Amino acid sequence: MTAFPKFRPALGGLLALAVLAACASGRELREERAELGDFRLAHTAIVADNATRGPASRSAEPEEWEEVLTTELRRRFDRYQGNSLYHLGISVEGYVLAVPGIPVVAAPRSALIVRVSLFDDAAGGRVNERPHMITALESLSGETVVSSGLTQSAEQQMQNLAENAVYSIERWLASNPDWFPPRGEGTAPDVVFDPDSDWEIQSDFLDEDMQSGRVEDRAGYGIRPAPRGQG
Repeated sequence: MTAFPKFRPALGGLLALAVLAACASGRELREERAELGDFRLAHTAIVADNATRGPASRSAEPEEWEEVLTTELRRRFDRYQGNSLYHLGISVEGYVLAVPGIPVVAAPRSALIVRVSLFDDAAGGRVNERPHMITALESLSGETVVSSGLTQSAEQQMQNLAENAVYSIERWLASNPDWFPPRGEGTAPDVVFDPDSDWEIQSDFLDEDMQSGRVEDRAGYGIRPAPRGQG
């Protein structure tokens, strides 16, 4: 993983702000967002190979971030069963997993920074012009009010951050209702995102934003990474 001093300055600044703020909890699913209309999540691509570990942070492997985010995406978005298929590409940019320290003064707060791109299956391309940046912070609780580094394992911290990051993704999508047709107006396509022929779309989905990493086939369509040099 990249060392923190080499991290992009702008992103480093976001991490610095992250340790001082609180975040809405994503543990509870709450009501489905009507703004998502006929939305259904088909594919997800999550990569964390280039994630930067922030200062005073425990370490986490890319595969651990990919697994916890994938599980949380399933939990939150599998309840949306519209006919209009969309794909999400998520890149883990940086994180802080608080370590034990002196309460309040030196104990950091946990934070996770991701970039997100949404792709419309029917249109065959990206919906948002630029990847959307999300900074997710750990939820305040009796265990985190002093420092989660004192009370939680790295796995518990990652779960907390994944819940809040995916909740933020849902809220971001809901803030753009024009992206989604009303519920019941979409028509499921006969052929969905053919990974053997749609190299231009697939290269954009995986390589341009994500570079490389894990792809989860959430709808049984046999997606796989595009070969290097194609698209």
